[in-house]
Parts: sequence; C-alpha cells; structure tokens
Amino acid sequence: MQISIIGGGVAGLCVARVLRDRGADVLVVDRHDGIGPHACSWWAGGMLAPFCEGESAEEPVVRLGQEAADWWQVKTDAVNRCGTLVVSPARDKAELSRFGRRTSHFETVSGAEVEALEPDLAGRFNTGLFFKDEAHLSPRLALGRLRDGLVADGVTFKTEDADPKLYTREGLTVDCRGFAARDTINDLRGVKGEILILSCKDVVLNRPVRLLHPRIPLYVVPRGDGIFMLGATMIESSQKTHVTARSLLELLSAAYALNPAFGEAEVLEIGVDARPAFPDNLPRIRRDGNLICANGLFRHGFLLAPAMARMVAEMIFDNTKPEMMDETSA
Repeated sequence: MQISIIGGGVAGLCVARVLRDRGADVLVVDRHDGIGPHACSWWAGGMLAPFCEGESAEEPVVRLGQEAADWWQVKTDAVNRCGTLVVSPARDKAELSRFGRRTSHFETVSGAEVEALEPDLAGRFNTGLFFKDEAHLSPRLALGRLRDGLVADGVTFKTEDADPKLYTREGLTVDCRGFAARDTINDLRGVKGEILILSCKDVVLNRPVRLLHPRIPLYVVPRGDGIFMLGATMIESSQKTHVTARSLLELLSAAYALNPAFGEAEVLEIGVDARPAFPDNLPRIRRDGNLICANGLFRHGFLLAPAMARMVAEMIFDNTKPEMMDETSA
C-alpha cells in the first residue's frame, strides 16, 4: 500500500514510522527540505511528562502520553529517563499544593532530597514533587534520528508546498501539516509559544525542572554541555514572528529565581511558533475518503504523536475507529 504524508514535523515523521513498520510504501512531502526552525517541533521542550501534564490537560493526554517514552526509546534511542522535578518559591507554596492535587505518580521530596536530586538547587527550595517515571529527549536529535531511520528503511522524502487533496487522487494521504492546515481545518487555532535556548556553564541540572509561578510557570530542560531550553509561554495568538518583551523578561526572571547563575547565561536562540490546537486542546484524526487529517497536538507534540500515529495506522490497516476521531468528521 502506498501512502503519502504531507508534513515532515513530529506528527508526520511519527506517522511515517508507524506506517512503514506496518509495511506501507511511504512518501513524506514537506515544503521545506529537512528538519529545521521552520517546524514547530524544532522548538519543543521534548518533555515526555504525562503525569505533570495532567495538571492542566485532559485525561487522554495523561493516559496516551504514557506510550511516548518507550516508543521514542525504541525508535531513536534518545530518551533520558531521569524523571521531572517540580518546585516553587516559598511564597508560592500554594501553587505546589495545587499542582499535587491535580496530578499523580509523584512523591513529595524535602529540601534535602531536592538537593540530592539537583545539587545546584541546594538551599533554594524547602520541598518539591518528584515524578520519577517521566522522561525527556532532545527534539532535534530525536527528529534527526527518526528521519534518518526512515530514509534507511526506504521512505521517500520530497520537497514541495503540497495540497493534500491533490495527492488523494493518487491514493491514501495523511495531512500532518500542523498549523499550516488551517487553510482547510476551520476549527484549528494557533497558540503562540516562546522559548529561549541558554548557555550557562555554571549550572548543572540532571532532569527537567518546573518552577511554578502564578503568572508564568517555567520549565528548564537540560540539553547537555551547559545548554538549557527555557520555556514556554502560551498565548492565544497565531502570530509567530517575534517574542514579546514581557515574555522575554518573565522567562529570564523565572530562570533567575530558579538559580541566580542563569543571570550570566548567554542567550543562544529565541524561538517563536504557533502550536496547532482545537478548541478543547485535544488532537483529532478525521477521515474524508482518501484524506486523513491528523492534527491538533497543541503543546503535546512529542508526548502524543506516537499514540496518534498508532491510531492512524490502526484506522488504515485494522479498520478501527481511533479514540482521537472527531465524531463530526466524515
């Protein structure tokens, strides 16, 4: 079976991997050549943290997201299983309590235990929440390995600004264009996200650390060699050209609150993009004849793309109705 996939970001590559594993002859079409800053997934945090996401996400995100770490490990060997540490300043301890009430699969740790997990946070936090079963990866490394594996397995890549409906004339097509698919998906919206890539040799972190704050919760994800990804804002806007001054100030201020050494960090990159999201922030798989649309991963790209890809494959090969299927779709 020959299947065309339009879109070469995290959704498209995961779908391509699962379909190829099921024996399909796969073509991936993207308007850009290769992986780079043109893709929303380029700027992702790469946190495979289903239980932490349960603080604000719906139940399917938590349940389906638990597939992600094993999937990415098997397909890319790029997963770090060090857990997630959640902390808050003493003045915001109510935020930590609220986070704990809305999540599960964690243990409450003392200040000494926070120090044992992250020595560079010694003396800064009296308590925290440790989600030991969570993981993270470097999105750029993982995407590169995923794409290389697909090429090695015979998947064809083509650079073209394609109309998915034109490809349906040749056969089954999966539209994984993310926010670019707003030209055909009326209820798809953009949620602006802004991140920073910092270099700070004076700080060592072993795992993602989330710093709770009433206005802008922060996460810091270590990339190794003193490089950190700092994010991320969520703004109801499809504008993805520039970071706002307020966001930049708040992100850097929060990093400084986590460890003052971040005040001397070098800003290597500033990333801005629009996450594709439906009104309830849950993804959708919709089918109309030869066209399947898989979209709406919101802030859960790396966390939910494996489950979405599995469901697309089950729809095609097993004739099952995906859990992510929109009831109103064809």
